[in-house]
Amino acid sequence: MKASRLESFAPKSVVALRDYSLRKFIADLIAGLTVGLVALPLAMAFAISSGVLPQAGIYTAVIAGFLISALGGSRTQIGGPTGAFVVVVAGIVAKHGIDGLYMCTLIAGVLLMILGLTGLGTAIKYIPRPVVIGFTNGIAVLIASTQIKDFFGLQIDKMPGEFLGRLEAIFAHWGTLSPTATVVSCLSLGVLIVFMKWIKRVPGSIVVLLIGTAIAWGFHLPLETIETRFGGIPSGLPQFAIPTFRFDLILPLLSPALTVAMLGAIESLLSAVVADRMSGDRHKPNVELFAQGVANVMSPLFGGLPATGAIARTATNIRSGAQTPVAGMIHALVLLLILLVAAPLAKHIPLTVLAAILMMVAYNMGEWAEIPDILKLSKADIAVWFITFALTVLADLTVAVEAGMVMAALLYIVKVTGSTTVARVTPEYVEAGFSHSLQMNPLPEGVAAYRIHGPFLFGATDKLSVIEEEFDTLPPVVLLRLRNMTAIDATGLHSLEHLAERLVASGRHLILCGMRSQPAKLMTQADFHDHIGGENICPSLKAAVERAREILKTTPSSGG
Repeated sequence: MKASRLESFAPKSVVALRDYSLRKFIADLIAGLTVGLVALPLAMAFAISSGVLPQAGIYTAVIAGFLISALGGSRTQIGGPTGAFVVVVAGIVAKHGIDGLYMCTLIAGVLLMILGLTGLGTAIKYIPRPVVIGFTNGIAVLIASTQIKDFFGLQIDKMPGEFLGRLEAIFAHWGTLSPTATVVSCLSLGVLIVFMKWIKRVPGSIVVLLIGTAIAWGFHLPLETIETRFGGIPSGLPQFAIPTFRFDLILPLLSPALTVAMLGAIESLLSAVVADRMSGDRHKPNVELFAQGVANVMSPLFGGLPATGAIARTATNIRSGAQTPVAGMIHALVLLLILLVAAPLAKHIPLTVLAAILMMVAYNMGEWAEIPDILKLSKADIAVWFITFALTVLADLTVAVEAGMVMAALLYIVKVTGSTTVARVTPEYVEAGFSHSLQMNPLPEGVAAYRIHGPFLFGATDKLSVIEEEFDTLPPVVLLRLRNMTAIDATGLHSLEHLAERLVASGRHLILCGMRSQPAKLMTQADFHDHIGGENICPSLKAAVERAREILKTTPSSGG
């Protein structure tokens, strides 16, 4: 039993190295080099947008990135500074200074370690999808708003920290727009879009960074650079230093530290889930959160920022052929090598190019495609999303997450209590039950049936892992009995949509049957039939079995 528990808490790097080979190392080396180059401009851009020196972002990617890969619970996760922290970090630095940021990161790191050690990492699943989408949309808008100044070369001495104040300052100084900066930004953004759409295997950010810097330096364009604003980037190893610990800041920093910990946990586990889907692996959430905690404790000791799993860099890592966490460790070492050898060259990087890169980051992280799906849901779900989004933009992330969770909890109570009914059993009710009985409607060969029992709301969606684990052996038809699924929400619906898409992509068919009124109404609003076909949504088990027989007649093989 003890050996089993130790195995479940072993980092994926330890597991992966047991059967490591030269072939895997070469694949990891190529992926690590690629991601290291991709991470360079992002790390500097995130740091600058957070109100700190650009090298702080590189230090974070080196220290935290190495530790997250070495100690984490995902084979291909890439860690480092991300856009999710930009607004929070900028607010902490503006209010409490750089020492306050270091203290906040340390506290958040300890909280993440506690989450991992106590097994509470899985509790992050209780954050419903409208809340996640709401503050993801909000963060993207905030990041984009912080880049407008450098994107257009506006002459603003100090940008306000609040969104509305920032917009007011931008409009007030619009007359200071630099045509040169605007042209360079727009061209950089255009190149990024081209690479994102049509040349996906080549990292557009590093291409834009190199070409933009070469053109600006070679033609002596009048653009603000890392050198003119920050004096360049010092070469050499990150210096170890224990931050000044101020006891008077502990209580004021608890709330932002909780926000940093929650954001880090949410984004790292979302990134790990994306990595699992792309690589076919299965991450260990509590191991991953413990590693994130260690990384966030160590990062400020070397002048770094909060860190978490980075979805875009993780996806790049997998697409580049990464096999094990060694790729993530190589990515950190590549950045360290650049810091030691090429740091003096970074002073020529135009800030307008970094602004264009972050504009693209804001667009990619915004989950904009989710908004039309959210708007198809119930009014309560839409309200949770909109209020979370509005509070993220107009107030701050701490308030937004807290309010979103309170609303989600109330929504959960409403949906669960609303699904409770008391009714008299009549002969008609008994007769109607025959069409839902497995004894009266036996399943034909080639059909795998599963049932969902109880409310299928946020926090319960991981129960679908029962089907995921058997996916490769599933027959041509998968039938979900929903007669006893009393309620569903946006998170549950999203999980069913993902399962449906995966089954259809594998050539299988999904049939749903026996839905009650609330799930049926929400699925109709969300156009769920688009994923599996309206004919595969049946009122009873009897109708579903008949539909399965029709499918099997036209299916050449009944094997999985």
